[in-house]
Amino acid sequence: MNDLLPLWISLAVLALLGLVLVGVRRRPSRRGDRLDEREGTDAPTTEAPELGSAGDPLATGPGPLAEPELDVPDSPVAEAPVVERPEPVGGRLARLRDRLARSGSPFGARLLTVLSRDHLTEDDWDELEETLLLADVGAGPAGELIESLRKKVRVLGVRDAASVRDLLRSELVALVDPALDRSLATTAHLDDDGARVPAVVLVVGVNGTGKTTTVGKLARVLVAEDRDVVLGAADTFRAAAADQLQTWGARVGVPTVRADRDGADPAAVAYDAVRQGRASGADVVLVDTAGRLQNKAGLMDELGKIRRVISKEAPLSEVLLVLDATTGQNGLNQARVFGEVAGVTGIVLTKLDGTARGGIVVAVQRELGVPVKLIGLGEGPDDLAPFDAESFVDGLLGD
Repeated sequence: MNDLLPLWISLAVLALLGLVLVGVRRRPSRRGDRLDEREGTDAPTTEAPELGSAGDPLATGPGPLAEPELDVPDSPVAEAPVVERPEPVGGRLARLRDRLARSGSPFGARLLTVLSRDHLTEDDWDELEETLLLADVGAGPAGELIESLRKKVRVLGVRDAASVRDLLRSELVALVDPALDRSLATTAHLDDDGARVPAVVLVVGVNGTGKTTTVGKLARVLVAEDRDVVLGAADTFRAAAADQLQTWGARVGVPTVRADRDGADPAAVAYDAVRQGRASGADVVLVDTAGRLQNKAGLMDELGKIRRVISKEAPLSEVLLVLDATTGQNGLNQARVFGEVAGVTGIVLTKLDGTARGGIVVAVQRELGVPVKLIGLGEGPDDLAPFDAESFVDGLLGD
């Protein structure tokens, strides 16, 4: 019996070790059982992390490091460009007249000074005619004005300043001719098929007269009158011309059609602009062109091509010639050639502020037989307005 005691002790130790090992092996399964039981209840549960992930208690190794949270400010949201509302046209006329009067035009002032003298001699009449010629009125119109004034002063015996001013004003207004139709043809119409066709305005002139700026300002005039406008950047030779025109248009919410490269065919750009104007139902399409010298036959022929190509899509409503009022008689030479090639229907006179050459209005109208329709008296975005004969004369005379 004593010989069997060691055997019983060995069996007891082995039994205890077996129970311990079974308990250790069953421990994970009990954890899983508890998780399964919890998932079956209504209590909220959290999904167990995958093995090897950060924070897993059974992970055998460190998980990937969590990325730190950075306090990054929200990216700024690009704001839509503010669309300006141009100044009403009616207010511009009064403001431009006042500006012309404040410029102290020596043209009107000299005429009034001479006519207010007690007795007008031949030298005085010669001085009056010289003043008109220096103001670029032109020999023919100047002679007509002097002859009419001489008759009325002699017959009426006008001497006091107020009467002289009234007499001179009426003569100048007649010379500028208020009867001319100065309205812009900017009304859309329907073609034979009933499709809406926008008015098409082509703007031409020599280098440096401010054509692109004038087109941008004219767009503002039309937007102020609640017209839908499309701009055509057909000046493809000056690198910044299309950018400049597009900037003008963006300020008042007007789209600009432009080429994708410098030196592109300007006629093609003009055609695309008119086509887009038709497709979008616009009221007016304004087409800017490159500056060209009136004595360069190739450039003038190209202008004729632009006219022909545009006419395939829609008829031209206006051809506006932009003239710098300070160029004087040279402006008349420009007007003559452009009138022959482009069929000018109206004149835009820029830079009339601070100049003694207001008489160019009369001369250019006589030369071309077409009216001055718009004038510019400053560099502000709304310093372009429809021309009015009486307001213009009042500005010259300081009224």
